[in-house]
Amino acid sequence: MSYDFNADDIFEIAVQLERNGAAFYRDAAGSVEDEDVKAFLLEFAAMEDEHEKTFINLRNELTAAEKAPTVFDPNNEAALYLKALADTRVFFKKEIDTSTVEGIFKSAVTAEKDSIIFYLGMKDLVPESHGKGRMDAIIKEEMGHIKVLSQKLATLKQ
Repeated sequence: MSYDFNADDIFEIAVQLERNGAAFYRDAAGSVEDEDVKAFLLEFAAMEDEHEKTFINLRNELTAAEKAPTVFDPNNEAALYLKALADTRVFFKKEIDTSTVEGIFKSAVTAEKDSIIFYLGMKDLVPESHGKGRMDAIIKEEMGHIKVLSQKLATLKQ
């Protein structure tokens, strides 16, 4: 049996991923001594908080068709499945090296890449009539994360 998801389902997961990301960056900030790095990580956590708000706003702008269920799911199992994926596959349940600043940034870049892969895969499961085009907004935000983190990682290696 194949499942289709709607944009509303995916935006709900995007919100959860941003929350998980913000927690990751705050925890990482607590493990470093360098005040500049700590400030950067806390700033990045705040960016994740802003992205969460962006996704909430985008979710609120969805049409009824984009929120319409694509399958009969009286127990909301599809959303629970997606939440479990968000909680285990991107920022958690991984080997995350917080022993070095470089390790933190490499782990963060990897997590952001994994989130893009997750969204690209989910995009294929969202029919056009249920908001498939809106998935690009999520992917673009995550690509921006990678750019900023990669630039910071490059400056650490110099």
